[in-house]
Amino acid sequence: MRLLLDTHVLLWWLAGSRRLPKAAMALIADPANMIWMSAASVWEIALKARLGRIDVDIHELEPAAKASGFEALAVTCGHAAAVAALPMHHRDPFDRLLVAQSVVEDLRLLTHDASLSPYGPSVMVV
Repeated sequence: MRLLLDTHVLLWWLAGSRRLPKAAMALIADPANMIWMSAASVWEIALKARLGRIDVDIHELEPAAKASGFEALAVTCGHAAAVAALPMHHRDPFDRLLVAQSVVEDLRLLTHDASLSPYGPSVMVV
């Protein structure tokens, strides 16, 4: 399975948080699955860290994700344009971009945010 991690799932995994559901842990740890981290998540984390909303060393994020075996997914013009075709189920621009990336790249967005489930099979809520 090809999975794109939602930002909170990425942070929970890297922190070893108990908030990460066991089902998500199993999917991420399964070597048969390819795991992707979006540049949009790095941007979101950087903004929240700068605002003091989370305590993360942004410079350690990418090396930690690579050490976990995650692939980096750049944001392309095609991803950004695909946001326009999405229904307005959700207003958060970062979440909408992650959904668009999952659609364009044929990935499943792994999230704990049930409000994203209306986007259908491109979203996997755990």
